[in-house]
Amino acid sequence: MMATSVKIDDELKSRVQHLADARHRSAHWVMCEAIRDYVEREEAKELFKQEALAAWTAYKETGRHLTGDEVRDWLNTWGTDNETSLPACHE
Repeated sequence: MMATSVKIDDELKSRVQHLADARHRSAHWVMCEAIRDYVEREEAKELFKQEALAAWTAYKETGRHLTGDEVRDWLNTWGTDNETSLPACHE
């Protein structure tokens, strides 16, 4: 485990302590959870961004795609007796 320190202003420190007291946890635990949640959320955003950029690059290279109507029609089958597979991409 890496030891580090974080400087926060008195108002935020008080808010963290209040939340820690309400949760019967330490302020350290609350801060670690907050940092973990933030990092996981930002990692997910970054992964989404990278996947979107890769999809855009693939589209520019191949021209293969689905139209919005094709995707909408496919999604509308979800959860029904007529649920279909993902349609094939086309140029």
